[in-house]
Amino acid sequence: QVQLVESGGGLVQPGGSLRLSCAASGSISSVGDMAWYRQVPGKERELVATITSRGSTYTSDSVKDRFAISRDNAKNQVHLQMTSLKSEDTAVYYCKAAVSGRRDGIWSNEKYDYWGQGTRVTVAS
Repeated sequence: QVQLVESGGGLVQPGGSLRLSCAASGSISSVGDMAWYRQVPGKERELVATITSRGSTYTSDSVKDRFAISRDNAKNQVHLQMTSLKSEDTAVYYCKAAVSGRRDGIWSNEKYDYWGQGTRVTVAS
């Protein structure tokens, strides 16, 4: 099976920085698009940034110029560098990846979306 594990969350003061990481592991053939989402209680999960396997990126307007997404294809990792953090960035951050590999005991080239368990980011003084 495939697992995504996030790390790097925590408490940071307004104006500070954090770097989130997400590693895909397990029975993997290839990893396609990867993305970061965030969610606060009572609201829908919000897309933050995406990156293709070739490195093309998209960043939402709410975090543009402050957040940057990157990936390490050799390690099946995606990162989110967050700077100039604001209180409204407080949320649980989730990574998502489109992965092909072994699923239910069968190897397949079809990509399925997998989610990490989330990492909490709290921006407060």
